[in-house]
Amino acid sequence: MPKLNYHHLYYFWRVAKLGNLTKAAQSLHTSQSALSVQIKQLEQVMKVDLFQREGRKLVLTEAGKRALVYAEEIFAKGEELETLLVKGSLSNTQTLSIGTLSTMSRNFIEDFISPLLARDDVKYSLHARRQASLLNDLANHQFDMALTNIDIAGSGQELWQCQLLARQPVSIIGPPGLKLAEELPSSYTQYRWILPVSQSPIRSSFDSFCAQQQFQPDVLAEADDMAMLRLLARDNLCLTVLPEVVVKDELESGKLVSYLRLPNTFENFYVVTVKRQFTNRLANELVQGYLSKRT
Repeated sequence: MPKLNYHHLYYFWRVAKLGNLTKAAQSLHTSQSALSVQIKQLEQVMKVDLFQREGRKLVLTEAGKRALVYAEEIFAKGEELETLLVKGSLSNTQTLSIGTLSTMSRNFIEDFISPLLARDDVKYSLHARRQASLLNDLANHQFDMALTNIDIAGSGQELWQCQLLARQPVSIIGPPGLKLAEELPSSYTQYRWILPVSQSPIRSSFDSFCAQQQFQPDVLAEADDMAMLRLLARDNLCLTVLPEVVVKDELESGKLVSYLRLPNTFENFYVVTVKRQFTNRLANELVQGYLSKRT
């Protein structure tokens, strides 16, 4: 039975983290050819391809992604061991890196991370990304967890662990003082709308609802960013369709009003992590604390 060479695994880990053979070789003070040989030997022993070339880029294969999960844990534990042996104790400060979908509700994100704000033993960082980049960076262990409102069901289920955090009802939102009925179309025909883009789940649900009510909204603009929808609706005296959590501050101050909650329409918020042997304890505490708060 072949034995895993941890020196080769370390080289693989550095290349996978940096995504570039030249940069990895420079950081390791070795040549690209020597680095390539070490990784090729690891692939030969493991009988798998860990990288594939796309132009000048090295891209992880599915086997490479799985290997990176374990390599990340192995060398993280190695750093803990080194700290313990050198300093006699582990650092009391915990770190957490969170990736977020760039178009999702900032209010939801703030509510989710609020338990971290009062802790002196935690350092955290937030990084906004588009969905593809978000999952790619999560797979490459740039983040400990990711927050998104896009369901990843059927996409890399062998790699991801996806959990529903919350379901927020969606309402028709607009400036105060409008005389609107509790059903469409009625008085809604005289106002213009700023809506989510047609590819979004909220827009699809709203379009279906409008079709059932035989109502054609007068659409002024579309946006894929919830914060932009909120600002455009507030500043242009238009109606929009949003989860109330997105406009929580405006609703409380009276700058915007929720006129009608759409039936059976929700915005879902998910937390995504990479399936791994060891769970990030702080990330798990944050998720479980949020879920228990909502029950």
